[in-house]
Order: sequence, then structure tokens, then C-alpha cells
Amino acid sequence: MSLWKEPGVDRLRRIFKVDSNRQLAIVFIVFSITGTLSIFVSRPLMALIGVSSEQLHPLLYWPLRIVMVTLCYQALLMIVATCFGQVTYFWRIEKRMLRRFGIRLK
Repeated sequence: MSLWKEPGVDRLRRIFKVDSNRQLAIVFIVFSITGTLSIFVSRPLMALIGVSSEQLHPLLYWPLRIVMVTLCYQALLMIVATCFGQVTYFWRIEKRMLRRFGIRLK
């Protein structure tokens, strides 16, 4: 059966390469918590290094903020995945993301 003709949840399980609906739900929860946390954690980290939107031009501030959010996301993904017992699954995802940034891990 083609990927686009599969029913919704079955298609999502195949795309995310999970075995059950429970694991799919956990994956979604981990991604949502990590995304939200990375936004909240990056703001104080930016202040800690002395960068604020009042000090920098928006063309400099926002790319820096995006980089900070991305770095926070990478670290927090593994922390949150550990809390949900999904380290093996998310380590595979993490290595794939890092490869896109040009970082190769074994």
C-alpha cells in the first residue's frame, strides 16, 4: 500500500518508525515538551551571555536567538527523552539531525 493511501495513524507510525500508538503518542509528547522548553530556556541563556533585543539590531538578534534555540533543543531532546524512557529512539533521531548540521557521530 502506498504511504499516502494508508490510514492516518498507520501512516504516522510508519513515518516515525514506531511500533505502537503508545510509542507514537510518547514521541509527540517528547517533541512538544522539548520544543516548548527550548524556547523558554534559550531566553535566560541569551541574557546570561549578555545579548538582548534592546542591545542588538533585529537582523543580528534573531539569527542568534534561532541558533540558541536550536542548541537548547538538541540538548533538551535527550534529557526529555530520557525522562520518558525513549533514549534509544531519540538518539537515532538526534544523530540524524546532527548529520544535517555536518556533525558525524557513530
